[in-house]
Amino acid sequence: MIVKGQIKGVLEVFHRTKLDPDTEWFDFLNTLASHLAIAVDNVALFESLQRSNAELTLAYDATIEGWSHALDLRDKETEGHSLRVTELTVELARAFGLNDAELVQVRWGSLLHDIGKMGVPDAILFKPGVLSDDEWIAMKKHPVFAYEMLSPIRYLRLALDIPYCHHEKWDGSGYPRSLKGDQIPVTARIFAVVDVWDALISERPYRIAWTIPDALKYIQASSEIHFDPQVVNLFLDVIGRKLASAST
Repeated sequence: MIVKGQIKGVLEVFHRTKLDPDTEWFDFLNTLASHLAIAVDNVALFESLQRSNAELTLAYDATIEGWSHALDLRDKETEGHSLRVTELTVELARAFGLNDAELVQVRWGSLLHDIGKMGVPDAILFKPGVLSDDEWIAMKKHPVFAYEMLSPIRYLRLALDIPYCHHEKWDGSGYPRSLKGDQIPVTARIFAVVDVWDALISERPYRIAWTIPDALKYIQASSEIHFDPQVVNLFLDVIGRKLASAST
């Protein structure tokens, strides 16, 4: 069995009695061998493509995780935040019913959710005091910066919803586009709850971490204002189970 000048295998024929094949018999056997060779070659190509895709995905994932770590190193206040919110966002998105391919994009978008802050001047990003109105305008541009940075990268286009839209609010009072309700991509709605949750229960130089009950009350009170109520209900269920499991 030969394809593209390469031997892919050997087709053997066994017969219990003396065999005296004619030309038609040999033609059929040659045709069968040709088709089998093509089939074997196609299977090999498919398996090779699957391996290449898996290796490429791992390479993408490692690169994105490296970018995320670099962002955390730049902003010591939120070190470890990206990995924590990514893990919980993927768990919540899975519970929401997203499939494996979608979860890959959720992971990448979560890891890169604050990449747009690279475009915000350090004097504003690390200012210890309250930001002025002009400084807030500059800070609120970071989702747009994220879109401008990531949209040219083809394999990240489906992951863009989180970096671009995670500051939008259910009631339309968010930024950068004042999207409202279902106009906000579902992955960004899921991430927004997790992002605020992690920020509330984490220590910051300018405040102590909130208690778990207080943070849960805030998330629940923000339903239909900041957050999608369906996502809030699912989040409370997932967090409730995690807290119950941790206490046993």
